[in-house]
Amino acid sequence: MDDRKIVDLYFNRDEQALLETQSKYGAYLKSIAQRVLKSRQDAEECVNDTYQRAWDSIPPNSPQRLSTYLGKITRNLSISRLTRENALKRNKKAQVLLSEVEEFIPDSRGDFSTDLEIKEAISSFLNKLSVNERVVFVRRYFYASSVKEIAEDYCLSQSNVKVILYRTRKNLKQFLEMEGISV
Repeated sequence: MDDRKIVDLYFNRDEQALLETQSKYGAYLKSIAQRVLKSRQDAEECVNDTYQRAWDSIPPNSPQRLSTYLGKITRNLSISRLTRENALKRNKKAQVLLSEVEEFIPDSRGDFSTDLEIKEAISSFLNKLSVNERVVFVRRYFYASSVKEIAEDYCLSQSNVKVILYRTRKNLKQFLEMEGISV
């Protein structure tokens, strides 16, 4: 069936439009989603979401090239899904990092003056560290590098990196207490 007839089915709210779309463009849409997501199951879900979006958006939209219209929907859905999944992975990584430092970083509860005070204290502390300690600490807690990555990049053993991080956290806690920042 040609694209114009399929679009007419959408305009008539005929469910046959979905079957014709799947028959004509299903493999094409799945290939787009799989290239982005690298997962057959996720790709299938995005293609199904594409059919739903097409149903919801035609009418009022009347695409001249249905393949391009559907391909764009699939690509955007796939990219959104990939972004969301990567954000979840980063969030899990952030939780690990926070668990390492939460014992000595006070909860300011959004108090700007306390946030600024903590920021200045940590900055002052970092300036007093050796270059090696500062680089390891910043790589771990600012750039969220893994212990393994830090060890490889600076020709250190993983246990050495862990010791540096442990001692630096311990010293930071003492420094914050000396500065009068309750932990």
